[in-house]
Amino acid sequence: MLVRVVRGTAIVVTGLMAGAFCYGAINLAPTFWEVPLQMRLTFHAELMKMNSPVMQTAMLLSAVSSLALAFLSRGRRRLLAACAGALAVATFLITRFGNVPINGRIKEWAVTSPPADVVDQLQRWDFFNRMRTTTAVVALILLVITALMASREGDDPAEESGAAADGEREESAVR
Repeated sequence: MLVRVVRGTAIVVTGLMAGAFCYGAINLAPTFWEVPLQMRLTFHAELMKMNSPVMQTAMLLSAVSSLALAFLSRGRRRLLAACAGALAVATFLITRFGNVPINGRIKEWAVTSPPADVVDQLQRWDFFNRMRTTTAVVALILLVITALMASREGDDPAEESGAAADGEREESAVR
């Protein structure tokens, strides 16, 4: 039962993280290039006020739940869950060391004026955004694969032995 709860949690929070990043990459990022620069900078700065704590929480929960699933799993499912956890951590690191510094500069530019290389820096932000979106989506795919494997092969051995023992106790109680 515990493995199922942890797996479900990992899939849900990683799905929310990947979905939010996909929405941003597919809808917001291209739109940013179609509006006047000052509008983009102002909106981007305001968006990050709410987006930062929400996405940091999603990345943390994704990493923790995926790594917990790896700890509770065996064999290939353990490897897949560990890789999903590593990808969630990579998503956080890309965000923290790629996007966040540029977000800080965007906040400044929104109230002052952007530098001459603003387009290059915004393109760099887009690159990091595509990278973290990819890592988040791949993490989700790996977690879904673990669930498909579990439904095909049965739950992890640790749980199966517990369930088998419970079933044996029930049978002996009936006799």
